[in-house]
Amino acid sequence: MNSIEKLIQIFSNFPGIGPRQARRFVYYLLTRANGTLDELSQNIKDLKNDVVMCEDCKRFFEKKNQKTNLCKICSDQTRDGSTLMLVQRDVDMESVEKNGEFNGIYFVLGGSVPILEKEPEKRIRTKELKKFIEKKIKDGLKEIILGVNWNPEGENTGDYVTKLLKPIVVNVKISHLGKGLSMGTELEYTDSETLKNALRNRS
Repeated sequence: MNSIEKLIQIFSNFPGIGPRQARRFVYYLLTRANGTLDELSQNIKDLKNDVVMCEDCKRFFEKKNQKTNLCKICSDQTRDGSTLMLVQRDVDMESVEKNGEFNGIYFVLGGSVPILEKEPEKRIRTKELKKFIEKKIKDGLKEIILGVNWNPEGENTGDYVTKLLKPIVVNVKISHLGKGLSMGTELEYTDSETLKNALRNRS
């Protein structure tokens, strides 16, 4: 396999990118000046060196000169620690945060649980989630919002998480994003007003 095919294979592994699009990316890069490729290469290196995972919510963030391993949201004392939203990916968290309607805390599951999955515990951060929830219950956690995509895989993820947490969240309410999200909706692409309604009408 030559360098072109190797890069096509790498791009094909990106979410939502097929072999045809991946091939276009590679040939686009080949038509750019060397400076573009050098800049891209450096940015990828910087991404690995500068970005870390928050030890609480598990989102990726740029640490810079911070001494703590907590992101800005988790280290913000003004956030409502009694309300926690579980999201599948970092981009879902960013979409909710841009909306400005939610002032609680988050946990990024790191993926989803496909229907008929035989080992669901390997698809999301189950151990980290349970440990985080137990910690937050001691801090006064009152509600967990399942901010999963409104599609079959997202619903299955929500059902699995609910069963997983049931033994440890006896006095904590578990709610779902409410009316406003239509079947097949992904949080990443949900408009601001629809997301606001979904948060306000959660059940």
